[in-house]
Amino acid sequence: MNISRICRPALILVDIQKGFDNIEYWGGQRNNPDAEENASHILELWREIDLPLFHIQHCSSNTGSLLHETNDGNAFKDLVKPIGREPIIKKKVNSAFIGTDLKQRLDRLKIKKLVIIGLTTDHCISTTTRMAGNFGFDTFLVSDATATFNKKGIDGKYYSAELIHATALASLNEEFAKVVTTEFLKKNI
Repeated sequence: MNISRICRPALILVDIQKGFDNIEYWGGQRNNPDAEENASHILELWREIDLPLFHIQHCSSNTGSLLHETNDGNAFKDLVKPIGREPIIKKKVNSAFIGTDLKQRLDRLKIKKLVIIGLTTDHCISTTTRMAGNFGFDTFLVSDATATFNKKGIDGKYYSAELIHATALASLNEEFAKVVTTEFLKKNI
């Protein structure tokens, strides 16, 4: 299966920002330490073959958040920093589609396929992927170019980042997206 055979897929890089380097702030444990490295390889591939891409930047309304625009953590990580005129779409909620013009931009470009990477698997990645699927996009979510943090359950029990990541991917796979790896993507683009 060649992902780009019929139409040009757009790469959606979600919230790969410096604020997520503060692991303690987000939960004390993180899975998939190579997610940003894999994301950078995918971004390089998109740039090499001149496919459309969109950098999504979470701009929290909470001034105390590491992702608020006044904080250094709002900046994109160096590995995936936008260059030239690559589009940056700023959002304030978990979905890259809500309160932004992402859908309109994709429609204008006649994009039918999306590849989604970034942070965090169970929040902005999940919400963006669900909406992409519901909008009818043929969506690919790259499992090893996403990551999350451990979470405290409603009963006070802690759940590992790896468990949160795996269950989020399981909930999305074949329902809203096809979950793939970076290696699969490289071979099929």
